Amino acid sequence: MPRIGLISDTHGFLDPKVARHLVGVDHILHAGDIGGAGLVRELERVAPVTAVSGNTDAGLPFRETENVVVAGRKFLVHHIVNPRRLPERLARRIAGERPEVVVFGHTHEPFREVIDGLLFVNPGSVGRPRFGKPRTLAVLHWADSEAAIQVDFIELGP
Repeated sequence: MPRIGLISDTHGFLDPKVARHLVGVDHILHAGDIGGAGLVRELERVAPVTAVSGNTDAGLPFRETENVVVAGRKFLVHHIVNPRRLPERLARRIAGERPEVVVFGHTHEPFREVIDGLLFVNPGSVGRPRFGKPRTLAVLHWADSEAAIQVDFIELGP
């Protein structure tokens, strides 16, 4: 059963609990506001990583949007996404790339919803506690290429 770890908004802090929850995943998608390239190298000790830059990642060597295929499933990763009001440029990219899942961050709030047949997932934030919100990550998994993608949110605690 393929498993993908989703994280976002680390802001330069990688809680050791994150790696423990991601042991055994096939791939990690980091949806921006990384805080430093070294953090991605730490995550790569757990699994291959695809990361995008967030609005606080100026100067880091990551692109704004990434597409990745894992176990036959296509994902688009972009930091700031409003699933109900996509900017035209991003909407065109999604239409052209045709991912099954759009992974995003920025809000520090977990989100999972299918809109017009497309699954949008925000894993929340795993950085230091901010804004009084819980720290969360997500793990996606599915039984086979025809099965629906399941989303499990994991709360890290304080």
